[in-house]
Amino acid sequence: MGIDEVLKLIESLQDTDIQELEISNGDSKVRIVRLMPVPVAAVPQGIQVVPVVPTPTTDVSIEDEGGVTNHSYIEVTSPMVGTFYRATEPDSDPFVKEREEVISGQQLCIIEAMKLMNPILSETNGRVVKILVEDAQPVEYGQPLFLLEPA
Repeated sequence: MGIDEVLKLIESLQDTDIQELEISNGDSKVRIVRLMPVPVAAVPQGIQVVPVVPTPTTDVSIEDEGGVTNHSYIEVTSPMVGTFYRATEPDSDPFVKEREEVISGQQLCIIEAMKLMNPILSETNGRVVKILVEDAQPVEYGQPLFLLEPA
């Protein structure tokens, strides 16, 4: 199958609902996969916005300034494997600091995965109680990154 035939095939699939097509002809094999675009609001090139769903924690004991222990913190976990960064540059101010108030949609950190910088946004209003990861540290999927006290 020649390149012209492949291009005609791609063009003919444009107006269909077909997501994936594979054709074999002798030793030749062509596979066409359509990736559906995900709507993302005004994000610079090379950055992927990853929604982070806060997960309630259960066995957390941290003393606040008054010496009172609170167990109602929200755990923000990593949505992917990558490298955790607190700021855009090593000399820049971090996105958030401990004891700082945050609002829903505010950027908490960046996770670099496969050379893409993925901003991690807060899904709730509250206060950063604890940052659980050091800057430039590798993180795993589901690893706790922050503890937030909901507002």
